[in-house]
Amino acid sequence: MAQLISDRRDIDFVLYEQMGVEALLKTEKYADMNRKMFDMIVSEARNFGIKEILPTYAEGDRQGIRFENGQVLTPDCFRRPHQLYVENEWLAMTEDPEYGGQGLPHVIAQAASEYLVGASFAFTAYGTLGHGAGKMVEIFGTEEQKKLFLKNLYTGHWGGSMLLTEPNAGSDVGALTTTAKKNDDGTYSISGNKIFITNGDQDLTENIIHPVLARIEGAPGGTKGISIFLVPKYWVHPDGSIGEFNDVVCTGVEEKMGLHGSPTCSLTLGGKAQCRGLLLGQENQGMRVMFHMMNEARLDVGVQGFLHGSAAYMYAVNYARERLQGRDLAAGKDPDAGQVPIIRHPDVRRMLMWMKANVEGMRSFVYFVAHCFDKAECATDETEKARCTGLIELLTPLVKSYCSDKGFDVCVQAMQVYGGYGYTQEYPVEQLTRDCKITSIYEGTNGIQAMDLLGRKLGMKKGAVFMGFLEEIQQTISLARKVGGLEPLADALEGAAGRLGDTALNLGKTAASEKFRTAFSFALPFLDAMGDVIMAWMLLWRAAVAMPKLEKLLDGLDDEARAKKIQSNKNAAFYDGVVKTARYYIRSVLPVAIGKMAAISGMDDAMVEMDEKSFGGL
Repeated sequence: MAQLISDRRDIDFVLYEQMGVEALLKTEKYADMNRKMFDMIVSEARNFGIKEILPTYAEGDRQGIRFENGQVLTPDCFRRPHQLYVENEWLAMTEDPEYGGQGLPHVIAQAASEYLVGASFAFTAYGTLGHGAGKMVEIFGTEEQKKLFLKNLYTGHWGGSMLLTEPNAGSDVGALTTTAKKNDDGTYSISGNKIFITNGDQDLTENIIHPVLARIEGAPGGTKGISIFLVPKYWVHPDGSIGEFNDVVCTGVEEKMGLHGSPTCSLTLGGKAQCRGLLLGQENQGMRVMFHMMNEARLDVGVQGFLHGSAAYMYAVNYARERLQGRDLAAGKDPDAGQVPIIRHPDVRRMLMWMKANVEGMRSFVYFVAHCFDKAECATDETEKARCTGLIELLTPLVKSYCSDKGFDVCVQAMQVYGGYGYTQEYPVEQLTRDCKITSIYEGTNGIQAMDLLGRKLGMKKGAVFMGFLEEIQQTISLARKVGGLEPLADALEGAAGRLGDTALNLGKTAASEKFRTAFSFALPFLDAMGDVIMAWMLLWRAAVAMPKLEKLLDGLDDEARAKKIQSNKNAAFYDGVVKTARYYIRSVLPVAIGKMAAISGMDDAMVEMDEKSFGGL
């Protein structure tokens, strides 16, 4: 079962061979750690994910959450694993041990998450939201707030959420109507209604701390007048003890397409005028505070999409090796030819190759961004810190949008590999596909991520951050050109990266003109094309690392002996797969991205010129 969540060999390749994360051990922050410790963390996460979390995946989905007598009841099978999840301190791997964390590098925590979140996001989300709330308290909270909330949130003893969305204020956050009135004791009385709240109520933890967006009476309209408050489900006294119920009432839960083990709640705050909150940060600075959590959440959501795709691919490739159906094409019409595993059929190989390329490209991509966090935190040079921070900001909407879309597409392809069986609950890809779809919708729909990329991120520091990103790609191209056999792939990526730069410049100019609506209608296609180029970048980088090691294993062998070596040696097979995957993607998929960029550059304005009535349906 281990291989059905993720690919440990590929994880180790990305960590140690591609990213070279052992260099972190030479920094002051991680000098007390070693590779053995990193490996142990990932191995323990793997064991825990497989033995404790994975068995809850289907059962938690089929039982689902229950809403009884105004209370949300979580699946029974979650209780023991959640207790162990908290006891083993898996919820705040990168945070300071003083607050219940493990102080690990982000990239190692990412690797461990492949086996934790990858086993069941519905389960791990109960802790993920608490971590996000805790991060806001750590950055913006007073010392008293940190003392009251931080350790309990980071360790998972208390849960968390994010109360943002209202019936008429989803993406348009500034339209919210929830109000806050200051009391004489410095607290605020909160009144309003929120919807689509993940973990808005649950019975796994003794308390839930809700960060709530609200407008203080008399504050300006729109987003400028929004503040954020910490609103506990049960009030927390100054000594840390839990007090009275705080008038946060769950009024219902959504019946969703997927994630049945995760509650999505409607909440009423202050229905009896007894809901109190504590201001987090400064008045009217709620959006600034909230975006720290949102950016973390958006990265997490993109990773969720990738992890669903990774699991779906692992299931599909193992199924394709075992499922016998049809004769080999080489057998022709021979009636005596036996059935073969479907992995031998060219069309199945096409699907698997596409899935493999995207999964491995996404893995390298999300690890690269995680590693940027580590390098920024360890940097002693301000220029290097700014470079890493800029890349994180630029690439966050790409991780969220591209990985959530491609993760879902991989799940769909996995279902296709299974054929009719994939559409049934007998096999896990049906649930993976359902559960993955939400990742393109929540924490800011992918269309909004594209608008953020075009409207804010491409122009950061007058385009210097984007140019720095292109320089990162060029460094990989230069590396690949030094490796025999990869020169044509390097040339192809260089052409695509150059075209991406030209397309971004043209799109940015149009966005600043009277045709800005046309530009933004192409924002998501541009993000998608940029993601394709990133996949090609990551896969070429992987090939440039793998090719010399493959050639060393095959040195001096003729073609027949090389083929036998690849069949018999696991490392040779792995490195050969890395190189061929890059070759496939850059030659067969990247040209499609060139076509996308050609369409974007055409700037056809049919989408914005079309009359609303012309869409039909009247």
